[in-house]
Amino acid sequence: MAAAAAAALSCKFHIWYSCKNGEITRVKGGRAGSIIKCGMAAAQSNNNKNIKVIINGAAKVIGKAAVVAVNKARGMEVAGAVDSHLVGEDIGKVCELEEPLEVPIINDLTMVLASISQSNATGVVLDFTDASTVYENVKQAAAFGMRSVVHVPGIKQDTVMGLSAFCEKASMGCLVAPTLSIGSILVQQAAISASFHYNNVEIVESRSTSAITDFPSQDAVQIANNISNLGQMYNREDISAETPARGQIVGEDGVRVHSLVLPGLPSTTTVYFSRPGEVYTLKHDITDVQCLMPGLLLAIRKVVRLKNLVYGLEKFL
Repeated sequence: MAAAAAAALSCKFHIWYSCKNGEITRVKGGRAGSIIKCGMAAAQSNNNKNIKVIINGAAKVIGKAAVVAVNKARGMEVAGAVDSHLVGEDIGKVCELEEPLEVPIINDLTMVLASISQSNATGVVLDFTDASTVYENVKQAAAFGMRSVVHVPGIKQDTVMGLSAFCEKASMGCLVAPTLSIGSILVQQAAISASFHYNNVEIVESRSTSAITDFPSQDAVQIANNISNLGQMYNREDISAETPARGQIVGEDGVRVHSLVLPGLPSTTTVYFSRPGEVYTLKHDITDVQCLMPGLLLAIRKVVRLKNLVYGLEKFL
């Protein structure tokens, strides 16, 4: 019945119903009765319109969270899972979903891309791998007509520039997102506004481990860069960089960043603005990777319309 509905062919269900063009019509005494939409045809049609999402780095914490989020979201589906760990395992079982997704983890991005591209559906690759492999990963995805959302620590500006030139030439969309946290972006925007009113600023960040990020973190560096080159020189009375305990100066305008790394600390970024008699504080805590998923889903929906590289999820807020 599904095949007939999907192919929009006429068929009969027992002697009471006929299905044509995705509609089931009850036939009674030679006259058509009430019409009911054929759910299987509609489901097949909707499935073809779904964004096919491939998660590269699927066995990582953020990769598994992405699988769960995409699986629940409307208009998209998990179509591929790439990782060097847990190869052959069903990604649905790895993520402890109620039912398997029948999507095995494969350690070959090209093979997955080739398989998905045969469906002629819109495809997006989520890249959670490593800064050293991002450039080639995006090129491979583009070769199969798929966009990329890149969220990896430590990606260099030279890599971003190279990807931008490639995407421009290939007319293929790519979103490089240093952060997927909407809260983090809101802090960045608030910091820009505050920078016009305060002459002193320092950023203090904390993480529970140094294994998953460079320091200063991308969040801290981006805040420092955002509030630099605005005609403001910060911390004029304490601009020396000779005392390591005073933190690292990021950018050319004197913004200091202090990074704490202690087991048990939440992932926190705090920006302190001050002047005599007043301190203005912006603080953002991340306690679970789930907070990144709304931003990730937004990124997937936006990147399919791009024909070039965009740096920063904030461009879409």
